[in-house]
Amino acid sequence: MKSRLRVKYEGEIVPALMAKFSYDNVMQVPRVDKVVINIGVGEATQEPRMLEMAMAELTVIAGQKPTVRQAKKSISNFKLREGQKIACTVTLRGERMYEFMDRLFNMAMPRIRDFRGTPRKSFDKDGNYTLGLRDQTIFPDLKVDSVEKPRGMNITFVMKTPASHDASFDLLTQLGMPFQRQN
Repeated sequence: MKSRLRVKYEGEIVPALMAKFSYDNVMQVPRVDKVVINIGVGEATQEPRMLEMAMAELTVIAGQKPTVRQAKKSISNFKLREGQKIACTVTLRGERMYEFMDRLFNMAMPRIRDFRGTPRKSFDKDGNYTLGLRDQTIFPDLKVDSVEKPRGMNITFVMKTPASHDASFDLLTQLGMPFQRQN
């Protein structure tokens, strides 16, 4: 069964973007290829249990088991050794990706205190968008009592097809991303 956001994308957003940017082919329309969620756990160098807790929380948030990332090089000032487990990440595609985006835009982001929108300037040269969140408890799937420490995360929306900044911005806006208003 297709998610609500995917039906909206295929039925409303694709024709609107084709008309606005005068694309000849449906394959030229930008689309979200994958969503990558990353949680860095620096304190895992001293307390490995923190990484396990972050992985459990990310599993609940994403609906998919994350993979562990290891340090690429040693840094003595941070008491970090090469190969030490310091982060967890998950890549969402297909229906899970659309379900996650729908929950993020419509349920989680409205729960952020003093939220005025996401920054408009977080696009890279390829049209991908990266968003940083300070607290994982904005997701209603997590039980706040079980969260020991607020932990931030990075969420990257990777676009398919060579998209410009404007096309990616319009796509995310129509999907429901609440961007900041321009002054």
